[in-house]
Amino acid sequence: MSITFTKEQGEQFSEILESLGRNLDISESQYDNAVKSYTAVGGWLSGYDSELAMYQPTIKPQGSFMLGTMIKPIHENDDLDIDLVCQLTGKKEYWTQSDLKQIVGNRIKANGVYERMLQRPDGRRCWTLRYSEVANYHMDILPSIVSQGYQILLEKSFSDIEREMPNFDNLAIRITDKKHELYTTSTQPEDWLKSNPFGYGKWFFQRAELPRVRAFSMNESIQEVPKFQKEKLPLQRVIQILKRHRDMMFNGDEAKPISIIITTLAGRAYQKETNILTALLNIVNRISLPGFIEERFDINCNKTIKWISNPANSNENFADKWPENPQKQANFYKWLAQVQKDISQAIDQVDRGLHNIKESLQQPFGKNEVSKAFSDYGEHLRLKRELGTQFITNTGTLGLVGTLVKNHNFHGEDK
Repeated sequence: MSITFTKEQGEQFSEILESLGRNLDISESQYDNAVKSYTAVGGWLSGYDSELAMYQPTIKPQGSFMLGTMIKPIHENDDLDIDLVCQLTGKKEYWTQSDLKQIVGNRIKANGVYERMLQRPDGRRCWTLRYSEVANYHMDILPSIVSQGYQILLEKSFSDIEREMPNFDNLAIRITDKKHELYTTSTQPEDWLKSNPFGYGKWFFQRAELPRVRAFSMNESIQEVPKFQKEKLPLQRVIQILKRHRDMMFNGDEAKPISIIITTLAGRAYQKETNILTALLNIVNRISLPGFIEERFDINCNKTIKWISNPANSNENFADKWPENPQKQANFYKWLAQVQKDISQAIDQVDRGLHNIKESLQQPFGKNEVSKAFSDYGEHLRLKRELGTQFITNTGTLGLVGTLVKNHNFHGEDK
């Protein structure tokens, strides 16, 4: 996909995409309500009369809520899916995964409000609380075991985000999984399934970070009560935009490309571009290159399969469902081709004015969100004009250099 545009056009388009990303964000009140809800659950799990209290249970966000890439659902009444980890520092010697899962579940059920909200049957790994009656979100709570001093290690790792780690094993946690062969037998956490959501987070923020730019404190993301991140890094915005395109294209289709694959590939393809449009174009182009997605011979399938490894655990393949469900792989490549086409068609409109750009973006990203984004962008231009910082270039597009656009008062006279 080879597309040309001027620097000024690229800056203008990038500002439009930033505005779109802001409108895809969940609101600060939604964010705060979710944090308040899971903090309350954590408080209940660690209550003085709880069997879990001595193991200092804490609940932390993982996934898109932690990474700052969560987006609103297409339909206003659909639930936000908030992924959480319930960390226990140690356990009783005789507890198996099954024991831990049930003890966490029993404590949740001991609260009448939570007992009514609990989804049944419980999931393979998580307990799910549905807040649909009072708010549009549900929370998946994953029981896990960490070692003594884990939080100190985690905070040290995130406070020095630039320091490369040879591997992320020391940030791994042990989790419950019903399909694990030792689910009901092993009492040794080292035999349990390993997960590494915070090692992945460390990798992601290393990829997203820009030199001398701090959109927010990376350490905030792994706190029990992280602050709402209003300003986003270019990689975060690109992932939000790609996820929105995916949602619009596969509305309700369970075989759609999953977010962890989009996030991982985008993170690997990102090369510290500061312009959102340039980052978006380059990421999609790089992912599309032959060989960018690794292939490995799988002895179980007796064939070569696509392999999208977890950056925090190279033995985990995020595309492991593709061999058993080829439609998932077909849909991914179908989506990748479509997002290239839609971005190209939108950029083709840059010489024809904002109205044409707006129309080209409405179908792939949603009419309401795009209209709101352009409305916000128009307000941004008005403020720049009033401050005397808006210019018009030789090509007739708005930009940062060129001929100053004069402000007008209510009587039509130049100021």
